[in-house]
Amino acid sequence: MRHYEIILLIHPDQSEQVPAMLERYKGMITAGGGKVHRVEDWGRRQLAYLINRLAKAHYLCVNIEADQAVLAELEHAFKFNDAVLRHLTVQKKKAETGPSAIMKTVEREEARRANQAPAGQAEYAAAGER
Repeated sequence: MRHYEIILLIHPDQSEQVPAMLERYKGMITAGGGKVHRVEDWGRRQLAYLINRLAKAHYLCVNIEADQAVLAELEHAFKFNDAVLRHLTVQKKKAETGPSAIMKTVEREEARRANQAPAGQAEYAAAGER
């Protein structure tokens, strides 16, 4: 079996359906004898260019280990799902289980926002006491 990284761009109006889609795809992989090593939901992000007159999309990154038949079945499912705007499958040499560079950036931004929020609230509360 080979290792793959799959990036999916989902229509932003279908963001609520992402967990159900992900479970369906993970079920297809495990039913075919494959393994899911990593799933990252990068959320809604700005696109570099318009796709179907959309400026944003919901991004998913999935690292799997599967054979060629399962991969072909997955790509067939992506093609006929109207919510999937684009998909990219890249073969990897080994399983990737750690956080990706984009996920590290997202975590850093969230930590920075969390650290700034209490300070901003404290300044607001102090200004209100005057």
